[in-house]
Amino acid sequence: MTNRAEHVIEVEKLTKRYGTLLAVNDISFSVRKGEVFALLGPNGAGKTTIVEIIDTIRTPTSGNVSLLGMDVTKKKHDIVPRIGVLPQGFSSFDRITVRETLQYYSRLFCCMSTDIDELIDLVNLRDKTKEQYKNLSGGLKQRLGIAIALVNDPEVVFLDEPTTGLDPRARREVWDVLLGLKKKGTTVFLTTHYMEEAELLADTVAILSKGKIIAMGSPGELIESNANYLVLTLPCVNEKALEIVRKLGFEPVHDNHKNIKVRVEHVDNVQQILNAIKDAGTSLLSLDVRKPSLEEVFLKLTDEPLREGPAEGVAE
Repeated sequence: MTNRAEHVIEVEKLTKRYGTLLAVNDISFSVRKGEVFALLGPNGAGKTTIVEIIDTIRTPTSGNVSLLGMDVTKKKHDIVPRIGVLPQGFSSFDRITVRETLQYYSRLFCCMSTDIDELIDLVNLRDKTKEQYKNLSGGLKQRLGIAIALVNDPEVVFLDEPTTGLDPRARREVWDVLLGLKKKGTTVFLTTHYMEEAELLADTVAILSKGKIIAMGSPGELIESNANYLVLTLPCVNEKALEIVRKLGFEPVHDNHKNIKVRVEHVDNVQQILNAIKDAGTSLLSLDVRKPSLEEVFLKLTDEPLREGPAEGVAE
């Protein structure tokens, strides 16, 4: 059993309403010191509202929230100096350089002892220190934003959708920075709608749907408890093979690359399918068998897509 003293965040029966809109619906969870906690859900699920309540920006309608052992509604001035925040849509001053930006924020937060060079190295911006903010790519801007959130050496850092809108390469570069934070033992509260991001980075994932936490655990635990089957992928098989799979009682579907995906319960089912296809005279150059992804777990639990819905709004 986890000692309560190890929890840096404790949320109990948290609810947030905006008029008739129930944005956060009676949720409870805790975050341990030094872990990466990912709140996973589609746009509009309530992720940002939850973050902004925990980091003292918004007030809850009801419920209790404790951060670093303090009530977020009563101890804001004690909490704020000990946390770091990267909000959605982060932006800085166009005409000052990376180094000048970090120097400015360190003075703003009264952190004159901040090691600017260490921060620059942490977010891999050593070769961009003289670049103005306006000339940075989206991924570089996000990495600078993470550095800004760390200028006060926070005990907990909140990163709200840190890779939204980035291309795959830039997203992975930001992930490398976050993995560095994880290695240092920094407590990270991450919101995301990218399954791969949560699966790679998080120690604990809470799946949020319509303001309600519907499942929580490590990525492995969520997959194991909610998707106890295998996925067989057959590359671009012909219609004859597709019909054979159907006659065996399975439900094959095409993916975006015209491969065939088949959900099976046991490894024996894979051999059954392969033998039937071989007996019919069809050869396979390759195949893939793996456990389902966190995305398949999400779709099973929520029956809703991750990336559709409004980009902005109070329920987000």
